[in-house]
Amino acid sequence: MSTFPHFATNAAHVGQEPEQWNSMDIVPPISLTSTFIQDEPDSRSEYFYSRVNNPTRQCLEKCIAALEGGKHGIVFSSGMAATHAITMLLETGDHLVRMDDVYGGTSRLLRQFAPRMGINVSIADFSDTNSVEKVVQPQTRIVWMETPTNPCLQLIDLDLVIGLLRKIAPSCITVLDNTFSTPYFQRPLDFGVDIVMHSVTKYMNGHADVLMGAVVTNNDQIAAKMRTIQNVCGSTPSPIDCFLANRGLKTLHLRMKEHMKNGLAVAKFLEANPRVEKLFRLAFSLGGFESLSELPTAMTHVSVPREEREKVGITDNMVRLSVGLEDEEDLIQDLDNALKIAVP
Repeated sequence: MSTFPHFATNAAHVGQEPEQWNSMDIVPPISLTSTFIQDEPDSRSEYFYSRVNNPTRQCLEKCIAALEGGKHGIVFSSGMAATHAITMLLETGDHLVRMDDVYGGTSRLLRQFAPRMGINVSIADFSDTNSVEKVVQPQTRIVWMETPTNPCLQLIDLDLVIGLLRKIAPSCITVLDNTFSTPYFQRPLDFGVDIVMHSVTKYMNGHADVLMGAVVTNNDQIAAKMRTIQNVCGSTPSPIDCFLANRGLKTLHLRMKEHMKNGLAVAKFLEANPRVEKLFRLAFSLGGFESLSELPTAMTHVSVPREEREKVGITDNMVRLSVGLEDEEDLIQDLDNALKIAVP
């Protein structure tokens, strides 16, 4: 797979080469077929059944891998399908350590289903190296991280943490959910992370019309296992969804700049507003082109026990904003009107 020096060029061209199509399409076509004709009864070409491999999906997987600076990209039917696939690398008796502040769906999966698989799950505060050293063991199999976290936007020092993990548990698989930052702002593989995962549903697709997840790795063995899980479990996205996500990647660099600009403008307004008790970070949240507000305790983290939520700062009066691509003045005016009603 050939790549280019710059992000935007990779987004536009990697996996999209017209030479791979007989008709030399500039835009990769949507391959809606379930089955591909084979030349010989006892031979199998690159494509034979779309659950195993599909040209439209393969274009997307190559592009996502290139944007993350990775060797292998594997896409799934949702972010949670990607999360579940990673946990299937574990065996009964294995130990997994996760951050204390993670996406509510990840927390629920590890809390409700990992015990049924015989997986031992521990929680650590990754902003505190003492907490990491106390919880991570030499036999720990997977360490699950987010930075920034969802929804509290906590940051961790990847250089420091990855170095520490390599000393404590040299054979552990490090996983980082890069949904919030996207590879435009952060490439975890460059820090030595083993697996990067995404909810492609969010910024990567960017248009709020696709459900999808992705895994990127440089490890050949992990990639082979991920593809087997993708195939055997049937957790593949449709060719149409792959086409839409591929199209979304072409404007990712432009959208992220605008999200950042609008997010900063909204954050400055909220920071100066007396009706706002606390602002977590001058940064963006996640989402598509449209701005959204959400109550984490009633939505993304409703399944997380109250005690666990409050420990990391997820309170009933927390509102998570996903700042979209509308005009920043319209967004600020809308927020001002809402705050005046909510806090007279």
